[in-house]
Amino acid sequence: MNQEKEHKRRVRYSGTHPKKYSEKYKELQPEKYGDTISKVIQKGSTPAGMHISICVKEILDFLQIQPGQKGLDATLGYGGHTLEMLKCLKSQGHIYALDVDPIESAKTKERLERLGYGEDILTVQLQNFANIDKVAEEAGLFDFVLADLGVSSMQIDNPERGFSYKHEGPLDLRMNPQKGTSAAERLREVSREELEGMLIENSDEPYAEEISKAVMARMKRGAKIETTTQLKNVIEEALSFIPASERKEAVKKSCQRTFQALRIDVNSEFEVLYEFLEKLPHVLAPGGRTAILTFHSGEDRFVKKSFRQLKKQGIYREISEEVIRPSAEECARNSRARSTKMRWAIKA
Repeated sequence: MNQEKEHKRRVRYSGTHPKKYSEKYKELQPEKYGDTISKVIQKGSTPAGMHISICVKEILDFLQIQPGQKGLDATLGYGGHTLEMLKCLKSQGHIYALDVDPIESAKTKERLERLGYGEDILTVQLQNFANIDKVAEEAGLFDFVLADLGVSSMQIDNPERGFSYKHEGPLDLRMNPQKGTSAAERLREVSREELEGMLIENSDEPYAEEISKAVMARMKRGAKIETTTQLKNVIEEALSFIPASERKEAVKKSCQRTFQALRIDVNSEFEVLYEFLEKLPHVLAPGGRTAILTFHSGEDRFVKKSFRQLKKQGIYREISEEVIRPSAEECARNSRARSTKMRWAIKA
């Protein structure tokens, strides 16, 4: 005898909009609520659970993708760049796409499959982009390679991932939460001097000494720092000496820089980027093009130095001498685009 499936009502919440990430039913299922998503984007915001790709026009203008070519998106994320590059292939050619995040890459693969981009034209691999040489062993040399080094908005917006001080959640910050050491564990391992150095090297934090002292003092008292809010509170405490009129903005910026520094450390981002840049020219076909988007000065310095050195050695035929930035219109539409810098290179 068939039993009727119990109808589940949508969770009720107070106010006009859901505050919890898990209740954002419209933003988390954008394909069902196109009008709502459009309104959020028009206001210059990124809907929860989505990511708006940056510098799409600039990337496509430079890569000059032709049908039949083979490309690599080293950082798949939400798949926005990948989708636009796939369109350029016009069902001829192939794109390989890499991501270390098992949660988001599975969603993106499914989303692109629903749009008609299956394994005949797109191969998604759960792989760190430092391993592009292994991908090239299987795929051969690439006509174009893109790397977007920014954190996806889906990761930032999900409190369970711990990427933002704005949401209460576990202090994790790992791109792949199934591997490695979380930021909370890392704070228990480092010395005060190591933490101060991390904050300076990874994010140019001007209050690195004060914040590292406050973190260690709290832990010596036996208090834990295991959530995003607990770390934010320590930073507020460390900067209490700043005049009240300036404190709110100072705390905001120091929170952003501290979370960035921890994220870079936990995911070994500089080491991974260095390895990627060393291997990059060896996976490009002659005349192959590469574009890289960076989001803070440390990343950009790595890319600029690598491109210039390899051009001097004759490995790259041409490089962008100046950074390319998103247009003012794009920054107005998407505030997360403001810190973006793009550099490119062409293999000799």
